[in-house]
Amino acid sequence: MPDLLPIGDDPSLLIVDDDAAFRNRLARAMEGRGFTVTLAESIAEGIAAARRTTPPAYAVVDLRLEDGNGLDVVEALRDTREDAKIVILTGYGAIASAVAAVKAGAVDYLSKPADADDIENALRAPKETKPPPPENPMSADRIRWEHIQRVFELCDRNVSETARRLNMHRRTLQRILAKRSPR
Repeated sequence: MPDLLPIGDDPSLLIVDDDAAFRNRLARAMEGRGFTVTLAESIAEGIAAARRTTPPAYAVVDLRLEDGNGLDVVEALRDTREDAKIVILTGYGAIASAVAAVKAGAVDYLSKPADADDIENALRAPKETKPPPPENPMSADRIRWEHIQRVFELCDRNVSETARRLNMHRRTLQRILAKRSPR
């Protein structure tokens, strides 16, 4: 594992996530690692924090928030502070959204549930190196389940439309949706 960069003179960290329990738990963990944390639970709060007179040096932004897309916060941060190190978190990992996050200016893209160690490694990794792989990555079954759930939500929870878009039999989809999420 490559050596991590020091936090530096500006330890300010913005956490934008609409899951209050996760947001507060991550804030406590990152404060214990030396960051000065600011919390936001919506796109509007995140953009307001990014446009302050001293925008944060680091940010952890959930991709999918109730009031919009976390990439809007990433773009606002890039406009106010080009050197900010931003990590995107999402429970709905997809290659297209990962590419969009990196193009918008994120240094890394992590799937939830990501722990504080993974997030710190991504924030403090030298630019020219890749952060180490996560200790406990999601299983292939979990990734499939997450994708099905995402498409189901995007189809306004319409089983027939979701099955059509996934090229799957409707009854098969209903059985998958009735089960608990895999680990």
